[in-house]
Amino acid sequence: MTPLRLLLVNAAATWFLTGLIWVIQVVHYPLFSFADRATYPAFAAAHGRLITVVVGPMMLVELVTTALLLSERPAAFPQSWAWGGALLLGVIWLSTALLQVPMHTQLASGYDAQAHGWLVGSNWLRTVAWTLRSLLLLAALSRALQPAT
Repeated sequence: MTPLRLLLVNAAATWFLTGLIWVIQVVHYPLFSFADRATYPAFAAAHGRLITVVVGPMMLVELVTTALLLSERPAAFPQSWAWGGALLLGVIWLSTALLQVPMHTQLASGYDAQAHGWLVGSNWLRTVAWTLRSLLLLAALSRALQPAT
């Protein structure tokens, strides 16, 4: 895969995930508080199972292409930008593993307002990091697609 195509695939995955995280942050996570308390564990389990099918493959595509861009990047994509994007991705993965997954695990046993509040609040970290990645990749593609002068 050429470096430009690699950058395009990385950008597409990031933009997909950025749109998704905004829907999750603004719509989906806040709606958790309205789920029936009697069936909340089943709701939480279904959420975990279904969201993983949507998010998991695209997060892996983003991870692999981000790693490849550290060594195989278009000339117009500065190395510092590639490392900045990788750092933001590291923030996203660490936040997922250390903040969101534990809150989902806690909520899997039943609704807890404090855990839900922590989930919604801490998820802003991923939302901002993915948004910054999207902007970085937009700038990178803009540079990479400029006609040669």
